[in-house]
Amino acid sequence: MAENIKEQKIALRRLIRQRKKMFSQEQLHEKSQKICEKLNQLLDNNNYKHIMLYYPLPDEVDVRPLFDMIQTNKCLILPTVLGDDIVPVSFDKDSTFKEGAFHILEPENETYNGPIDLILVPGMAFDKKGNRLGRGKGFYDRFLQQHLQTPTIGVCFDFQLLDNVPAEEFDKKVNLVIY
Repeated sequence: MAENIKEQKIALRRLIRQRKKMFSQEQLHEKSQKICEKLNQLLDNNNYKHIMLYYPLPDEVDVRPLFDMIQTNKCLILPTVLGDDIVPVSFDKDSTFKEGAFHILEPENETYNGPIDLILVPGMAFDKKGNRLGRGKGFYDRFLQQHLQTPTIGVCFDFQLLDNVPAEEFDKKVNLVIY
């Protein structure tokens, strides 16, 4: 059974990569802008003070406009990778970045050990039940396991929202998907 789910996940990642190639960088940028507007409105209407975002890979929803939109009175946090784990690091407009694991830019700041009120989660695919398909290394699943009480928002393009995403017991769901 588990082997079948693994095969389904591999096939689904391949499908999503093909779908992404159907759009130009400009089209993905436009879609990202609209998603950021939705996210900004949601964040403005809630009392989240400590928000964990992510630094996008080239094929993910670009949430960097949110870095500037929500910095007022907010503590912004980004994931960094240390070994097999995500380590949260705070950042602001003066932070410097270095290339980390998987060529993702990471802030060169101290580890953040405070509360996290909301976590934005990237993914290859999501479904409306909150199931998430990541890239297959389990980084977010392990991190979210440590933050079970923290609200999570999956962030994806509309073509990444599917009727069903195969999930195993260790796969962590998100509370809401914005696309």
